[in-house]
Amino acid sequence: MKKIAALLAFASAAQLNAAYHVVRHIPIGGTGGWDYLTVDSAARRLYVSHSDRVEVVDIDRQKVVGTIPKTEGVHGIAIAPDLHRGFVSNGRAGSMTIFDLDKLTTISEVKTSGDNPDAILYDPATKHVFTFNGRGQNATVFDADGKTVATIPLGGKPEFGQSDRAGHVFVNIEDKNEIVDIDAKNLTVAHRWPIAPCEEPSGLAIDRAHHRLFAVCGNQKMVVVDNESGAVVASVAIGKGVDGAAFDEKKQMAFSSNGADATITVVREVSPKDFEIVENVPTVRGARTIALDEKTGHVFVPSAQFGPPPAPTPDRPRPRPSILPNTFEVIEVAP
Repeated sequence: MKKIAALLAFASAAQLNAAYHVVRHIPIGGTGGWDYLTVDSAARRLYVSHSDRVEVVDIDRQKVVGTIPKTEGVHGIAIAPDLHRGFVSNGRAGSMTIFDLDKLTTISEVKTSGDNPDAILYDPATKHVFTFNGRGQNATVFDADGKTVATIPLGGKPEFGQSDRAGHVFVNIEDKNEIVDIDAKNLTVAHRWPIAPCEEPSGLAIDRAHHRLFAVCGNQKMVVVDNESGAVVASVAIGKGVDGAAFDEKKQMAFSSNGADATITVVREVSPKDFEIVENVPTVRGARTIALDEKTGHVFVPSAQFGPPPAPTPDRPRPRPSILPNTFEVIEVAP
């Protein structure tokens, strides 16, 4: 019996310490850019933003099974399985699309109260949807039917958000190097926390059990913040070009997707005060956002192949490289 227990413990430790690596490429194709993606682990679906539409991918069959169209400048997707609804933030259209999770059909489109809705979040504790509006520097709060409940000024450009599912919503403020804590019940700003040494925070992940937020930053840092006190408890180095973060509660691992370096930095939470870099996993250039499948612990990053950038103009002195048609894909990374 002792030998069996020892073997099981060894196998468990080996699995925990296994190196992450690319295990699959899921082709999507088409044209246009992308931003966030979201996993519905129970339904085995992956929702991927793609220019003016949302691609719906069957994770297990590695196949596109549906599309949510007419989402101009789509940034993010939030799902509410308890309501059988999904929500999409449309940056160029300045709107939110509501769709049926089961039928993958559009229910309605409603305007946000601020320009350029970027990240979007469903809070199951209040059954409200939050769009974080970049140029509007505010959050629009909707009920599940798309009625505006409140507009919350944020005092800066919001990026990604997270809910503790117990009455608080947190969002990075990119141009202020802060995290704003929103009282989700009263729909007011409860706290505003500086998060130095972080500069230009974008992606945000959460460890709800230990009250930790993981903000990934443009100056190649991941800062760990106590989401009760606002104190920065740790900072670790990550790669360049980050725009997304994720956290695996089962394995106590945090991830940053570093699009310029073509890596994912994997960080282990040894304790609520101690964090260590496990590895930097090679991916592909442009894979800057990330989503976690809670069932398997695998992570997904979208990207494509690039051609040369267009010629500079006065309005765009440093244009982005062109995206080659039909090269868009999602990359699956697993231990």
